Amino acid sequence: MKTRALAALATLALLGGEVRAQNPLFGYAGADRMEKIIAAAKKEGSVTLYTTFAEKDQPALIKPFEAKYGVKVNVWRAGTDKVLQRTLTEAAARKYDVDLIHFGSPEMEALSREKILQAVASPVHKDLQPGSVPAHRAWAATLLSVWVQVYNTNLIKKADLPRTYQDLLDPRWKGKLGIEAKNQDWFASVVDVMGGGDKGLKFFRDLVANNGISVRTGHTLLNNMVIAGEVPLALTVYNYMPEQARKKGAPIDWFALEPAVARSNAIGIARRAPHPGAALLFYEYMLGEGQRSLVGMDYVPTNVKVPSPLSNIRIVQTDPIRSLDESDKWTKIFEDTVLKRAGN
Repeated sequence: MKTRALAALATLALLGGEVRAQNPLFGYAGADRMEKIIAAAKKEGSVTLYTTFAEKDQPALIKPFEAKYGVKVNVWRAGTDKVLQRTLTEAAARKYDVDLIHFGSPEMEALSREKILQAVASPVHKDLQPGSVPAHRAWAATLLSVWVQVYNTNLIKKADLPRTYQDLLDPRWKGKLGIEAKNQDWFASVVDVMGGGDKGLKFFRDLVANNGISVRTGHTLLNNMVIAGEVPLALTVYNYMPEQARKKGAPIDWFALEPAVARSNAIGIARRAPHPGAALLFYEYMLGEGQRSLVGMDYVPTNVKVPSPLSNIRIVQTDPIRSLDESDKWTKIFEDTVLKRAGN
């Protein structure tokens, strides 16, 4: 993320943003809440979503919503930086086209700080994974990208797998470990898990010094290198990658050292959404019934009532505030502690 440029845009957004009275639906808790939301959404007829959500996956998520509620979803899709930049730029220009934004939680937190998002009081919040809803309620996590540990089944027996992060220090893993080069958020979270501060960093220093870690750029590449046997055990691959390869017959499988670490994507409603009722309905859908569609696309849902392959695994989410405010700091610590000392 181009910090200076986005900071300038954020300043403009603050100068240009106007605050209007909150739509009463956002705080309404009556028994007929959903009936009121659906009626408002149908009257508005459409909703505009800015998102990073993969184009190929959009129909499976959006078509059921449109079919059930008769509300058209207009999607503008781009990469994270472009979605953030467009949202900030339009707010600064007082151009209010977007109803909903769906992308990474750190970027969602950035929009919240600039008062671009609307706080929502939703009963479904209580069903979400811990860490999914910040205190200000301006956004909520919808799906998790969970880092799991991946191994080549021809080279490593399931019975021999490590059961804790500490087990990775066993000499049996010398020369067998791999990691993705840009997983500083995972690294920072595991530092916390291992005691935080110097204690957590010592774990990684000892791991690299004693057993070594092969560094690869790109999760797909790392996953493929496990399949090829070049990296017998990878520490940071997104859960759906080995699962899809395993189903195709590749000699690969995955497990999760607990607590598993996950990065979240989130949804938020624009404070000046032109279609507030439809926006709120789609928000509820993404956190409720739409969660099953996400599972069908191999995403991990944040709603704990929706079954997934990781339902029984304890998960901690990366801290979006730390990711936003301390990215440079943790990137440098990750580089100094792991990347510069690791072998390839």
